[in-house]
Amino acid sequence: PLPQEELEHLNEANADINRGELELDAARSAYRRILSESARKLNSQGSQLGNCIERARPYYEARRRAKEAQQETQRAALRYERAVGMHNAAREMVFVAEQGVAAGKNRLDPTWQEMLNHATRKVNEAEEERVRSEREHQRVTRLCQEAEAEVQALQKSLKRVILRSKPYFELKAQFNQILEEHKSKVTSLESRVSQAKTRYSVALRNLEQISEQIHARRLQRLLQRRESPVGAESSPRHSSTESRGADLGAECPAGDSLSVLSLQTVASDLQKFDSVEHLVGISDAASLGSDELGERERRRSLRHHRSVSL
Repeated sequence: PLPQEELEHLNEANADINRGELELDAARSAYRRILSESARKLNSQGSQLGNCIERARPYYEARRRAKEAQQETQRAALRYERAVGMHNAAREMVFVAEQGVAAGKNRLDPTWQEMLNHATRKVNEAEEERVRSEREHQRVTRLCQEAEAEVQALQKSLKRVILRSKPYFELKAQFNQILEEHKSKVTSLESRVSQAKTRYSVALRNLEQISEQIHARRLQRLLQRRESPVGAESSPRHSSTESRGADLGAECPAGDSLSVLSLQTVASDLQKFDSVEHLVGISDAASLGSDELGERERRRSLRHHRSVSL
């Protein structure tokens, strides 16, 4: 890639990093503000309702555990269905391999024998996975049923305090949802900033490699110029001068292979404000030199005139 392209990639990644970090700081500040506000409002609500919140908390904890057990049961059911599908596919493969081996022309074919052995191993592995997933599904289903039974029992025994503490836990659920949305936004911004930093590192590494390649080519050309061929001393002086000019012209790199160091030097020079007052002194010195030359010529002519008159 050209240095200009990599510089553009570097600038784009830098802009994305700055913009993403600003948005990330704003999102984190909003998350902390909402968390503080929710804690303050929940504390105020809890002070109004009294101890009914702590008495009803086991019911809500049991509901949370029941919900988690239900989700785990669904995941176990999906794993069991997948294991059953793999077992059926492996059995079909064994059936096809057995039919191929049973044919008269393929009875001694090692390819069909290898296929049958492979299909048999797949069937055994799929059978083990099916049995294991079935046991796991039964276990989590039993836990889910126990959690549901606990929720029903607590609901009957704590019905009055559950109704009294309902506003507190509803407000808590609302704040939890809002905080979860802001948390996902913060996570997304962190991922975007991380990707931008990765692109910045890649572009910087590419620029360093380009600079090293350019310097290596310059060093190679310099070494080639220093190696003079046999009989170079007998060549005319003007030809050596012309060849030196040609070498100097060849030494200049192409426009598309400018090094990063030269670009940085130009950029730093553009940022400096040098004074030009010393140029006025140089011009005055030149004019003063011309005046002194004229004065010397006049004195020489005057001295010549005196010698002639004598």
